[in-house]
Amino acid sequence: MKRNLFIPVLAVLLAGAFPGCKPPPGKEMKIGLITPLSGDVKTFGESVKNAFEIAVEEANAKGGVVGMKIATFIVDDRNDPTEASNAANLLINQHGVKAIVGSVTSKTTIPVSDLAQRYRIPTITGTATNPKVTVADGKRKDYMFRSCYTDSFQGTVMAKFSRDTLQAATTAILYDASNDYSKGIAEVFRDSFARMGGEVVAYESYGKDDVDFSALLTKVKVAKPDVLFLPDYYNKVGLIAKQAKEKELKAKLVGPDGWDSPELVKVAGEAIEGGYFSNHYSPEDTRPEVVNWVKKYREKFGQTPDSLGTLVYDATNMLLEAIREADSDDPGKIRDALASLKGFEGVTGKFTMDENGDPIKSAVIIQIRDGKQKFLQVVNP
Repeated sequence: MKRNLFIPVLAVLLAGAFPGCKPPPGKEMKIGLITPLSGDVKTFGESVKNAFEIAVEEANAKGGVVGMKIATFIVDDRNDPTEASNAANLLINQHGVKAIVGSVTSKTTIPVSDLAQRYRIPTITGTATNPKVTVADGKRKDYMFRSCYTDSFQGTVMAKFSRDTLQAATTAILYDASNDYSKGIAEVFRDSFARMGGEVVAYESYGKDDVDFSALLTKVKVAKPDVLFLPDYYNKVGLIAKQAKEKELKAKLVGPDGWDSPELVKVAGEAIEGGYFSNHYSPEDTRPEVVNWVKKYREKFGQTPDSLGTLVYDATNMLLEAIREADSDDPGKIRDALASLKGFEGVTGKFTMDENGDPIKSAVIIQIRDGKQKFLQVVNP
């Protein structure tokens, strides 16, 4: 009699011990967000936090995922690699999250990706574009994913745009040597522009704390480039653009998605007028997904969502969809579901994960006109 009772009890205990089983009623799905809520790019962090919270609120309003309410833990990394590592350790080892969204910049996401891989926690960044986020030394970090395209893609896109659309024969490039994002795109743009028959007449670096670019811009002015490529974030780009205008540089200004912030025009003023940059979406797009997203973000926060927040909205929803597909809170099963995600309809487009955890998707070109971002064209991979 005792033996018969023991068998079903043991089965229940074993079922609870193995990962991948459906969680018991009342259990929460713990998800972390790492984002810069202070520091030099805090406006990025704020829009990312807003978008993440909208995605989670929408899911919780429908009952959460796989029978669990989503509990979130948000940590500020101050756009500092060490702080980002500390944030990932806190989320994984103290809060016990089963998945992470973040971080925002490449220099903070790369150390986060290393920890995600070590602890086997599925992590998706909406915005970190450096290839090292998902692949390092030729090895795939199979617990790391992203919803944005890579630096290699947008560096090539902007080189092609400069050569074909702007008819630029020469270019100068200024970049932050301490920033993986800035350095990586600079290298891709340089090599792509030269491969397409253009000439790189100046290739100069600066430090992360530099605010006076007059010496570098003097070199650029002497070189007389057709375009000046500035692969950096809005705050630094704004300063360089203002100083370039003061020196009466005639080159057209071009750059990547780091330009995308309302603060760019506030910092640069008229100096950035007519500049072009690659981006992940345009709020002027008439697709229903874009129209609905822009409407609800404006209603909640009183402003138009930037591409970074929009990418994180997509990234969070991709993660939640993977949890649904996995039908489990097991990190390994969630990882597998993310890797096999195909045809996901996001605000920033329809895309599928490739073998490196990077999405196959389109880019858009934005121009600053009358102090506002204007959609120019779509560029397909």
